[in-house]
Amino acid sequence: MRGWLVRLPGIQKLAIAAAADAVLSSLSVWLSFFLKYGDARATTPQILWLSLLGLVLGPCSLWMVGLYREITRYIGPIVAIRVLKGTALFVGCVIVASFFTHHAEGIPRTVPAILFAISSLLIGLVRLLARWAILGSRAYKRESRVAIFGAGAAGLGLHAALTHARTHQVVAFFDDSTSMVGRSVRGVPVLDGSSAAEALKQLDVGAVLLALPSAHRSRRRQIVDLASQLDIRVLTVPTLAELAEGTARVDQLRHVRVEDLLGRPPVAARTDLLHQVASSGCVMVTGAGGSIGSELCRRLVASGVDRLVLLENGEHNLYSIEKELRLAIATQRRDTVLEPVLGSVLDPVLLERLMRQHRVHTVFHAAAYKHVPIVERHESMGVETNTVGTLLAAQAAVHAGVKAFVLISTDKAVRPTSVMGASKRLAEMVLQSMHSVHGGNTTFSMVRFGNVLGSSGSVIPLFREQIERGGPVTVTHPDMVRYFMTIPEAAELVLQAAGMARGGEVFVLDMGEPVRIDDVARNMIRLAGRSVRDAANPSGDIEITYTGVRPGEKLFEELFIGTDLKSTEHPGIRLANEPWTPWSELESMLAKLRAGIDQRDDHAVREQVWQAIAGPSGQPSRQALAG
Repeated sequence: MRGWLVRLPGIQKLAIAAAADAVLSSLSVWLSFFLKYGDARATTPQILWLSLLGLVLGPCSLWMVGLYREITRYIGPIVAIRVLKGTALFVGCVIVASFFTHHAEGIPRTVPAILFAISSLLIGLVRLLARWAILGSRAYKRESRVAIFGAGAAGLGLHAALTHARTHQVVAFFDDSTSMVGRSVRGVPVLDGSSAAEALKQLDVGAVLLALPSAHRSRRRQIVDLASQLDIRVLTVPTLAELAEGTARVDQLRHVRVEDLLGRPPVAARTDLLHQVASSGCVMVTGAGGSIGSELCRRLVASGVDRLVLLENGEHNLYSIEKELRLAIATQRRDTVLEPVLGSVLDPVLLERLMRQHRVHTVFHAAAYKHVPIVERHESMGVETNTVGTLLAAQAAVHAGVKAFVLISTDKAVRPTSVMGASKRLAEMVLQSMHSVHGGNTTFSMVRFGNVLGSSGSVIPLFREQIERGGPVTVTHPDMVRYFMTIPEAAELVLQAAGMARGGEVFVLDMGEPVRIDDVARNMIRLAGRSVRDAANPSGDIEITYTGVRPGEKLFEELFIGTDLKSTEHPGIRLANEPWTPWSELESMLAKLRAGIDQRDDHAVREQVWQAIAGPSGQPSRQALAG
């Protein structure tokens, strides 16, 4: 029967539904009088005439309330409301029709109530039976039996989508709310999420679905670890940010990414701070094609910035980000004017000309070399770009009358043990010192944060590539820990910090708790559906090997130098009180540094960097930088 109904054309299904409603309406009229009077009076000409009239009045009433536009397999609460409206209209039509019979006294007052109840029940019941006939019943394999973590709105929406799609059978909900546990949702029991291990074994599910878009990432990690131990797949609904941006729907399941498990819960954006930067006029981003620079550009376009200057020294990166942004501008119907420029931050003439020509109001300086081992091997190049490039860009900003200059810094600038970290710390000191001299005209500030998930040189893409090859996954040290944040969140917080800048500040983004790199590797292996091969599991799929700490790397990263850390008006951004060197002293140091760079004397460059950042502020020892 199910196959026969499904194969029918839509017009034939509509005709069958209308015919069934006609019969049921007519029968309802007769039954309402029969229940009122009994056999004798239920067969009078008036009642028989009204019953026959119900063949027409019933379908017409239901058509007028839009019931025939509903698809039977997707019926729900809205259809029930339409049935009640339609039957109420039908009863009204029967009452009016009764006054045109040869019995002018009409019908008893109790009959309409009985008629409404019977017709609603019969018409609604037939639709439920039709839905059951269309959908049928089927036996689900273990792979299709699922449990949903989260009995809230996201969980209910996911359950409804799966029920309609007929792809999975939801056998249980798990929830941490005591008010939900022990109850049932649409016939599915709600179990205690804190004791899910035994229940999952008994339910014999093939997958766990996370419908927890706002859950803390530590809770997600717990569920993933539990499912991994039971050899159960884990899928998730999109995050609240993805749902809010309209880039995903609640029923779009995907595999859990390591980004879902790291860092801390996202902090809601301050739209007033974002608007303050976007409405400032022309914004310039150096390193616009890099991981952070490109995301800053995306956010600025989405915020409606008037003009955006993209400075990038990589031809392919500039082409890619320009193409993407032009498509976004057209799609979002923005009026942003793009000015893509192929050039370097080491070109002071170009920098000042661009800033003057486009009347740049704010500069986000993201151009930098950030790969620690590479900069260790090319010290002069790293310091030239990271420190001298910042100096030249800042000087150009002062000469061109730029109002705000924001440096994108790194946690590796705190008590650095690498040339890369030292070059970024010195870049921070350059801006701090310049603000003391030029702060009245140009506001200089810095934003410091840790590792960004998925950025170029990040450990995440490396691990993903190694897992795809079958391993081994290389971890430098089992005790190494890092702070992590997603690229979009980092860029968004940078823009908001810029909106709070008054000059000379070192803003530190709240990165949450640090994460062991070894745990990241193990989580990524499990999320890929593989197992770790080690002494406890010699038959596992992928081995983790430890290669040792590389030159310049630290086991533990820090986000601020001293202990004087203040809160700001934004809960995700803090303010560090960092030491700095007066410009009168720093200027001569920078001159010597640039002389060493010009001669490509890596040893002299290293020495000058150390001398510039060393002092009573707890900086590293000379031996730490000398390697």
